[in-house]
Amino acid sequence: MSAEENDAAAEPDQYFAERPRSPSARSELRFLYRGDVLHFLVDRGVFGSHGLDPGTALLIENLTVQRTDRVLDLGCGWGAVGVAAARSASGGHVVMTDVNRRAARLARLNLEKNRVENAEVRVGSTFEPVRDETFDVIATNPPYRAGRPVVLRMLEQAPGHLAPRGRLVLVGKGSQGIRYYQEWLESHWDGPVEVLGRGSGYRVLEALREPKTRHP
Repeated sequence: MSAEENDAAAEPDQYFAERPRSPSARSELRFLYRGDVLHFLVDRGVFGSHGLDPGTALLIENLTVQRTDRVLDLGCGWGAVGVAAARSASGGHVVMTDVNRRAARLARLNLEKNRVENAEVRVGSTFEPVRDETFDVIATNPPYRAGRPVVLRMLEQAPGHLAPRGRLVLVGKGSQGIRYYQEWLESHWDGPVEVLGRGSGYRVLEALREPKTRHP
């Protein structure tokens, strides 16, 4: 049984609930990111409560962030992607959002644990907390269990929150319909879509906000 399946079996509510009902049971974990050991608190009722899931790990591994980038970690959970991005965007800024209030509290604590000062956490569903803002990079492991309409709405709204030549980077696996979302992006996105990485049934997609090159 995978860590994700363990989460589902152990928790009576979903990680995308605003106020999880699961009793809190915090634990600590750490992982190596580009030579630095990052430290985190995790908890029940939050995605990845048993550790860094393979999809998020693959997303972090393949996420390229420039030093001055403005980054959105959409659905940040306990903050693994946002903390890593903030380390890379040392001269930029990271906004981390999640509808789950327990996740948001953890993410704030994890910014402090890793002495990250160029990032902040906001509570709200999808793009609501950043309604009028744009970013160079939007990174997300979408809430697939919330249903296809929710994920598609995120993909539809993403271009409005990207700067010119901004990038949406997302991860998913076959059972979550990542091939369907890849085909949807290729049909609806106004720029090229690439597969940045694959592993353990997952793939990381990057969609660039740039018109596709048309060949005669």
